[in-house]
Amino acid sequence: MSTITIALSDDRLQKLQEIAIHFQVAPEELVRASIEELLARPEEEFRKALEYVLRKNAELYRRLA
Repeated sequence: MSTITIALSDDRLQKLQEIAIHFQVAPEELVRASIEELLARPEEEFRKALEYVLRKNAELYRRLA
């Protein structure tokens, strides 16, 4: 098994922790389950979700580059 590290803003991390508490799971488990569900989606739905995320965060990605 491999490990991935991601950067989250403080407010996003807090939201993740709140949701994890609500579902009574560790934040890492919530993220893993979300990724598993994303990878299980049909390819077209994944493509649309990916395009949305890239478009929504385009300015952030430009500034980070």
